[in-house]
Amino acid sequence: MSAKAMPKASAAEVEAIEKNHFKAVAHDVLRDWRLYVLLLPMMFFLLCWKYFPIASMISSFKYMPTTDSSFGGGSFTALWNGLDNFRYLFAQPDFWAAFRNTFVLSFYGLVFGFPFPIILALFFNEIRLKAVRSIAQVFSYLPKFISVVVMTNLIGMLLKSSNPQTGVVAGIIGGLFENIGVFDLTSNPGAFRSIYIISDIWEGAGYGSIVYFAAILGISPTSYEAARIDGASKMQQLLYVTIPGMAGTLVIMLILRIGNLLSVGYEKVYLLQQLGKAGSTWSTSQTVSTYVINVVMSSSSVHKGIGSAADLFNSLLSMFLVLGSNSIARKMSNTSLF
Repeated sequence: MSAKAMPKASAAEVEAIEKNHFKAVAHDVLRDWRLYVLLLPMMFFLLCWKYFPIASMISSFKYMPTTDSSFGGGSFTALWNGLDNFRYLFAQPDFWAAFRNTFVLSFYGLVFGFPFPIILALFFNEIRLKAVRSIAQVFSYLPKFISVVVMTNLIGMLLKSSNPQTGVVAGIIGGLFENIGVFDLTSNPGAFRSIYIISDIWEGAGYGSIVYFAAILGISPTSYEAARIDGASKMQQLLYVTIPGMAGTLVIMLILRIGNLLSVGYEKVYLLQQLGKAGSTWSTSQTVSTYVINVVMSSSSVHKGIGSAADLFNSLLSMFLVLGSNSIARKMSNTSLF
């Protein structure tokens, strides 16, 4: 029977279907109520830290002097000033320098940092002894659970030195080059991006490999058996079985990574800035988030609404990056987030 010849459901039938649907949903919720209770803390977290702060975006269009100590309600009682905050912000060369640094740091992290978890997962998959693989995975995950403060202190111990004979890296460089004199890599603007990217890879590569390793485990063993029967080598199995088998996961993770291309967290960047001399690395380390802290929030002549405008502008661009990358991925590979 064609779609045009199919009889339409009456209003009573539609109402009965909807009632049965809601009954089935209620039955599932009551049956698995323990699981839904476990969701409550996460829902509370999302509401308090992800959704409620959205209301404060209106401060981007208001005048909020730094002398105003009110919290929360200040953004609702302040005076409207339209797009003046954005006009002021876009006229500042320092903001565009921070925006450029944010993009460069994220782009380097995407180019150099995105492949590392994939390569690590492929290595883990080739380890046949489960005990050895488990130990290797645990040690690769550990840096993720080190506090950012502790990590920056470790970086400072390795790279910051007023005497070339103190500190690990300082001692090595001092031994190789006797006449190098006093040096401090943490105050060198040219070294900041390398320090940030290398430490970021060290911290997140092992933890990020979990997703890709799970995708590899989801590939059917029969695919590898068929490839071996056809005479495929290890490299050919990798290229024609493993990589295509985890292609969906790769696309999704790449979309998420592109969406975060302009979202460089302020914690690590700010702490690395504090290792060097005051403002010595700002030319390459100042990002949008640290620009808000170092320039906007610390200056009495610039009000807090401009800081909110900077964050809103950054968030809007990130949203368009997610939508664009998701649309391109859907057209090219039929895999997308939504």
